[in-house]
Amino acid sequence: MPSGNFQEHALQIKTRVFELVEGKYASLSELAHKMGISVSQVYRVKTGKRNINEKFIAGAVKAFPQHSLDQLFFLSLESPPDNNEKQGAAMRHQHMAEQYTNSPSPTQSSW
Repeated sequence: MPSGNFQEHALQIKTRVFELVEGKYASLSELAHKMGISVSQVYRVKTGKRNINEKFIAGAVKAFPQHSLDQLFFLSLESPPDNNEKQGAAMRHQHMAEQYTNSPSPTQSSW
C-alpha cells in the first residue's frame, strides 16, 4: 500500500488495451478506427497525456468484445505531484505568460 493518507492520492483508471493490441491491430490508427475515436486521443491516452474517458472505455469494449472490463481496465492510486513539480509547472506557466505579455502587439510590429 502506498504511504501517506488515502486522500493524498488520486484514483486513476488505467488500461491494458495497449498490451492487448499486439497481434490484433496493426497500428494505433487501426485500433482508433475500430474504437470509433481519433488516433490522437488513443495516442494521448497511451502516452499519459490524456485521462481515460467514457468514449475511450466504450471504444475499447467495441475493439475487444471478448474481454471483460476487468481485463481492459484497472484502478490505480496515483500520488499527487510533489511541490517541486508544482513549482516547476508554475514557473513554466509564468514564463509563457511573460513572453506573451512582453511580445510586441501587431500594431507595434517593425514591418
